[in-house]
Order: sequence, then C-alpha cells, then structure tokens
Amino acid sequence: MKRLQPFQRTGRDGGPGLRALAGLLVGVWLAGCATTPAVRDPVNLSEAKRAALAYVDSGDYDRALSEVAHEARAWIRTRAEQAKPGEQLAVVFDIDETVLSNLPHMREMDFGYVADEWNAWVARGEAPALTAMRDVYDEAVARAVAVVFITGRLDPRDRAGTVSNLQAQGMGRYAQLVLALPEEKGVPTAERKRRARAAVAAGGFVIIASVGDQWSDLEGGHAERVFKVPNPFYLIP
Repeated sequence: MKRLQPFQRTGRDGGPGLRALAGLLVGVWLAGCATTPAVRDPVNLSEAKRAALAYVDSGDYDRALSEVAHEARAWIRTRAEQAKPGEQLAVVFDIDETVLSNLPHMREMDFGYVADEWNAWVARGEAPALTAMRDVYDEAVARAVAVVFITGRLDPRDRAGTVSNLQAQGMGRYAQLVLALPEEKGVPTAERKRRARAAVAAGGFVIIASVGDQWSDLEGGHAERVFKVPNPFYLIP
C-alpha cells in the first residue's frame, strides 16, 4: 500500500501543501457561486406602464372587454327568459374600470395617485363609459333586470359626482347606488362588497350576475354568475 506523504511545509509562503489546499477551497467557492441562481430584477415600472398603454392602444383591451360583455349579455338574456313569476332579478356592477374608465386621469397622472386630484376628477364626473360594458347595462335595463352599482367610491363625498357621471354616460337608471361608508374604512374590499350584495339579496332581489374588474369585487357569493372585466392598470386585493 502506498503510504500517504506527510504534509510538507517549506518556505515562508506555506509551501505547496497550503497552496494546493487554498486552490481547492477557491475552486469549491467558485463552483458554489456558479450554481447559485442569479437574482432577477422586477419588471421596470416605466416598462410596465408602457406595456399597459400598448395593450390599450393596440385594441386588445377593447377586444377583451367585448368578449366579457358578450358573455354577460348572453347570460342576462337567457336568465331573464327563464325567470320565474315574481322573481326580482338584478345585476350588480362595480363602477371604476367596469362601466366607467378613469384612463384619461391615469394618463394625465402617469399612473400616479394623488388623493386631491383623484377626488376632483370624480367630482367633475368626466369619466367616459366603457362602451362594451354599457351595452351590458343596456341589456339588463331592456330585460327589466334591476341594476345595482356597488363601488369603492366614498359616501357622501363622491355621490354627487358619481350620480352625475353615470347620468351623463347613459347609465342613470338603477335600483341602488351603494358607496363605501366612512365607518367601513379598514374592511377588506371583498368583505365589504359581499355584505353589500347580501343586503341586496335580503331586500328581495335575485342577483343573477356580478360584474367587476377586480376579483375582490366578485368574491364571496350572493350572485349566480360572475364576470371579470380586464384591468391592466391596478390591483385591489
């Protein structure tokens, strides 16, 4: 059997043994570095904003809205035709980015949020309708299905501007306009809207559809079907 050579040390630099050991340790360290996955940067905010606007300007946003609107209108027609005697059918709509578009304001603000500027925008009542979703509203009205708006806009601050805006955009006929109350501050959006739908149902309505741009508009039941409207601009959990 070959005998192991004793560790040799010659000279002030530690000799070949230490140099070999040091080289081995460096090699192991480099190998570890090579296998460590690189940390990826998040999507740059400027790029994300450009992507959202490209989605709109390409027409893809309108096409996606139209697809959802087509499905919602078909369901409202079918369900209204199948209504039982005495049923009071209703459709629940969110407002912002569901039937009204705040994109002009978002473009002006470069997608920033300043509370006073937002409040002034709502008060002026200048948000244009999302045409495809207004067609869903029109379908409900034509089928004698009650319309209920449930929004995160604040009561009483935003009520007058919202009423004016809906009226100006041809959506002034509705059974209820439910805004958020100051005492509901801190209540998660999904829970607040679930409670509002439950109250509508308790009032005798059968909610056949709930339409919103956020999943938090739709979660929690109290609707036969839900229709999620695309929103590439912001997220409300």
